[in-house]
Amino acid sequence: MLARITARSARLAVPRVSPVAARGYAENSFNKKEKAHEDQYARQHEAEQLKKLKAELEKKKEELAQLEKQHEELSAKKS
Repeated sequence: MLARITARSARLAVPRVSPVAARGYAENSFNKKEKAHEDQYARQHEAEQLKKLKAELEKKKEELAQLEKQHEELSAKKS
């Protein structure tokens, strides 16, 4: 009798996971649409950040070219 009780409680103690919980969301058209919008927003945000970084890089390149020119002019004056 004790063995039956132990076996029964062991079966009840195992948590059951539904397939929906394993995926984290239900597969329906609303969720697919929402995920698509989130993905699109993320891509746009990354593209904007990349554009800003490229602009900043160009600005720094121009600044570096100016400093190199100044350095060459100062080196020429010393010689």
